[in-house]
Amino acid sequence: MSSESHALHGHDAHDDHDGAAEHGSLKSYMIGFVLSVILTAIPFWLVMSGAIADRQVTAIVIMIFAVVQIVVHMVYFLHMNAKSEGGWTMMALIFTIILVAIALTGSLWVMYHLNANMMPSHEMLNQLP
Repeated sequence: MSSESHALHGHDAHDDHDGAAEHGSLKSYMIGFVLSVILTAIPFWLVMSGAIADRQVTAIVIMIFAVVQIVVHMVYFLHMNAKSEGGWTMMALIFTIILVAIALTGSLWVMYHLNANMMPSHEMLNQLP
């Protein structure tokens, strides 16, 4: 196959990906790996050492670290940014996050109100003659 026919099939050596996500370099993967290890080690240390006495505060801090780690994974390993795929991957991600937030919030709201509004059958049985 000649280089001319090779170029005709879209396999040019200098082929631009037209807005596709760039493949990561070793440096970007190492940055992502180091950040992931740090974002895993800090919450592990917080729990094991008992550095924060209040369990609720510890849980909130761990959730914050988890969200940051998700962002690190999306940026450094999945190569998601506002430029890749013309911004459509980011729009799909935002849409997915909104749908998941609505589903989770609605589910928690329904479960809370079901629990709060349930008839106390145990107390009702004790009041019957």
